[in-house]
Amino acid sequence: MSPQTLAKSEQLKLFLALSRTPHLLIDLATPMAVALLCLGKFPPLATILIGMITVFAGYACIYALNDVTDHRLDRKRLGQLPEEPVCFDLDCTSVRHPLAQGLISLVGGVAWTVFWGIVALVGAALLHPVCAVIFVIGAILEVVYCKLYQLTEWKILIAAVVKNLGGLAAIFAVNSQPSPTFVVLIFIWIALWEAGGQNIPNDLVDVREDRSLGARTIPVVYGPGIAVVTMIVALIAGSVLGLGVVFVSPLEQKGVYVLGGVLSGVLFLLLPLKRFLSQNDTSKAINLFNQASLYPVGILSTTILCILLQYV
Repeated sequence: MSPQTLAKSEQLKLFLALSRTPHLLIDLATPMAVALLCLGKFPPLATILIGMITVFAGYACIYALNDVTDHRLDRKRLGQLPEEPVCFDLDCTSVRHPLAQGLISLVGGVAWTVFWGIVALVGAALLHPVCAVIFVIGAILEVVYCKLYQLTEWKILIAAVVKNLGGLAAIFAVNSQPSPTFVVLIFIWIALWEAGGQNIPNDLVDVREDRSLGARTIPVVYGPGIAVVTMIVALIAGSVLGLGVVFVSPLEQKGVYVLGGVLSGVLFLLLPLKRFLSQNDTSKAINLFNQASLYPVGILSTTILCILLQYV
């Protein structure tokens, strides 16, 4: 490999890090699982291919948009860390905040974000016009979420909505007239998982850093105790609701789904929660965050198995 080719490869890795690609790939499971639960079978091949490209592009855009919007704040945040911080977060398994570190230019970061935004918007429009609208709303809300960092802890509600929009778009991609009950249950379910398994654990890890930067988060404003109780309630309720959604889904193998849903909830939510509570160390919440990130993968695998069994 020539030095020029190697340099381009390294540059691509930095842009992929801007979009937090390792976490992005795991996040693809959520809209995919929701689409299959909504339809109860595999959609047409064209929908699958366009959908996968669109979802990848959408997440790549939104994650990059987060770093582009927050690049000045991230620079301050990184300035407070040791020169070689130990990181166990899925979001920084590659280079953390390459834009804030000056490893890529702001113009390059914006161009990368816009490119994936265009791909996502075109793909969403091909799937269903409502999907395109949902994507635009998601991009706007992501910017709003970033801007509220130092203003209100209730930006967690916006985070829950943004996390839901991929699944909501997936529903309309396969069903232009979905059941309102199904949509509401999915929304609450994903919101509970986002709050209890993603947002609050991440904020617990960053509580000292957030305090120093003047942030308002649930742990900073109400204290780690209230944050942990909220997290416990959200994860238990979310794991239960994750079982209930199958009963408003056309998926046939409901018993198999419930079994897989129980296993996914226990392995990726409840056992990690139990381990975290036994450690009495808020910094260990990152382990819960990482394991809870895999919960949609378990649900997706279970749903695919149920559909395959329908053909046996």
